Amino acid sequence: MNSARSDSILSVVLGEDGRVSHHVDQREGLERAQAIADLRVSASFAPVGFRGPFILHLSIAHGRLVFDVRDAENRELRVYALSLSPFRRLIKDYQLLVDSYEHAIRDGRTQAIQAIDMGRRGLHDEGAQIMTDRLHGKIDIDFETARRLFTLLCVLHQRA
Repeated sequence: MNSARSDSILSVVLGEDGRVSHHVDQREGLERAQAIADLRVSASFAPVGFRGPFILHLSIAHGRLVFDVRDAENRELRVYALSLSPFRRLIKDYQLLVDSYEHAIRDGRTQAIQAIDMGRRGLHDEGAQIMTDRLHGKIDIDFETARRLFTLLCVLHQRA
């Protein structure tokens, strides 16, 4: 079972107070829920020097992405803060693609939907690489975990 692994995530709490704005639209809600579910099932998340499973409180504060890593009893282990600067262009581009995707779906443009979806995957991959690089030496993560964390960063950033 995932919760027995020392590199697993038991739960993810978004925002300083554990919530994301109540204005989260349906798409963001689905993306957020899927990313969190995927992290709970298959994350490879190993803060250097700690054994899990972990509870991750993820928020944006003072222009930084904050990883508040806690143990299974929700006791704070360590807080890591990453500058958002390396992610800003990707977050902006991602939001533009998401908006374009919604317009293409509404207009029924199948080819555009496929092209936009490929672009979104590319941005996710680039965001995941930056996430992995920025966490190097702090938290060991695999590529899929980094992709899910980038998704959550985009959701948090849209509501920050």
